[in-house]
Amino acid sequence: MVLWVVLLCTLVSSLLGGLYVLGVFRRQRPNEPPLDKGTVPWLGHLLEFRKDCSEFLKRMQNKHGDVFTVLIGGHYFTFVMDPFSFGTIVKESRSKLDFRTSATQLVVQAFGYKPIEATYNIVHTSSIKHLMGDGLTVLTQATMEGFRKLLLFNLSSGEKRVWQEENLFHYCYNIVFRAGYLALYGTEPPQASGSQEKAEEQDRLHSNQLFQEFRKYDRLFPRLAYAVLPPKDKREAERLKRHFWNVLSVKKVWQKDNISGWISDQDKLLAENGVPEYMRERFMFMLLWASQGNTGPTAFWLLLYLLKHPEALRAVRDEVDKVLKESGQEVKAGSPPVTVTRDMLNQTPLLDSALEETLRLVAAPMLVRAVLEDTSLRTSSGTEFTLRRGDRVALFPHISVQMNPEIHEEPHKFKYDRFVNPDSTRRDFYRNGKKLKFVSMPWGAGVSTCPGRFFATAEMKLFVFLMLSHFDLELVHEEEEIPAIDISRWGFGTMQPVRDVRFRHRPRF
Repeated sequence: MVLWVVLLCTLVSSLLGGLYVLGVFRRQRPNEPPLDKGTVPWLGHLLEFRKDCSEFLKRMQNKHGDVFTVLIGGHYFTFVMDPFSFGTIVKESRSKLDFRTSATQLVVQAFGYKPIEATYNIVHTSSIKHLMGDGLTVLTQATMEGFRKLLLFNLSSGEKRVWQEENLFHYCYNIVFRAGYLALYGTEPPQASGSQEKAEEQDRLHSNQLFQEFRKYDRLFPRLAYAVLPPKDKREAERLKRHFWNVLSVKKVWQKDNISGWISDQDKLLAENGVPEYMRERFMFMLLWASQGNTGPTAFWLLLYLLKHPEALRAVRDEVDKVLKESGQEVKAGSPPVTVTRDMLNQTPLLDSALEETLRLVAAPMLVRAVLEDTSLRTSSGTEFTLRRGDRVALFPHISVQMNPEIHEEPHKFKYDRFVNPDSTRRDFYRNGKKLKFVSMPWGAGVSTCPGRFFATAEMKLFVFLMLSHFDLELVHEEEEIPAIDISRWGFGTMQPVRDVRFRHRPRF
């Protein structure tokens, strides 16, 4: 009899524990946001969220207001859609709201790298040193050298002015990725190849091969991050991980010339902190995706929007030509390609605005914090909510600010000068007469702001600057609408197109 009682108690306990895990007993407490668990235990709204998180969040906002909690795959997320409340979230101390928890899970899942306690400080310190200030000047020069090898290497030979047709997305992503890779991870030593010319040819060949594999992984990334890959794709993802761990192995990277200080310093610091070599190779792969996974796609969108808006193309090209002229350089047949410096890139307010407008339209990161203790959140309307310990709080700025018609007039239209005043100063934005601090958040905010944003901006601007100064550009099918986006990439940075766009280019001289 006693045995049956013990077994029955165990069964009931297990059943109750399972129901608790599935979220059956979760109830909204006083002062907590509206709770919506969906109809399926544990999964909650996962399927709808994965299908199109933007439309899902719009529906939840219409139903519950600017703050609401939803169940997604066993986790409770409180979404804050009020832009005036963003500051409270992004500035809250790590002891209450921690962004590293979700970030750690992602890098383990996607790259196999297990961060140590010092990882964040290593990345942050190295990024301040090498991706800003004087370090950024050096890295911009290295990126310019990469574009010279990949984009401009045959122009000084007097190439005929013939049109070349390309897939615009592939072309932009390919060139920008490879130039950034060579600038960061180094170049082939001439002595190993026999000459400088052969070394540069090896750089072109190797970087292109790396890009082809990177694109395969990039296509798998959203489902990999959600851990929903089917067995075949999961095996392919593991193969690609091992490939990049090998190609970016510490020994191979250190055999290169011109390794950036950003890469070398971080590897040295990780080694000093006892991180084994195999884990540092995974870290190298993580840095490659973090630095190059969004710049190429963004460059595509920027160039596409300029080509679809002739007045914007003329204005930005005139600005580029003016900066070139003031630098004493000229694009002409038989002459070496121009050299664009960081100082020159700082003299392009219209290009800056066009890039920021592009990011406003197509950048859609999800900012997530783990709630480590019950935390009070006061909205701009004066309502106070309690964020529950163990939940997650999330911001989706693409809906809340970037596409908000109360902040940006005609938000779905590309306006290249939206972010700049006639006197070239930065424009302010308001909602209900109150000035907004966050009007576009492609780089995140607060302590989780992307540390590489200045390098990424310089990289994209440099590419477009060179394209506009050296080439005539036109779309093959000008009448085609701007392609739809790949909604599977919502929340993962820059969105990608779902269909091809063809363009033609030829030397301007």
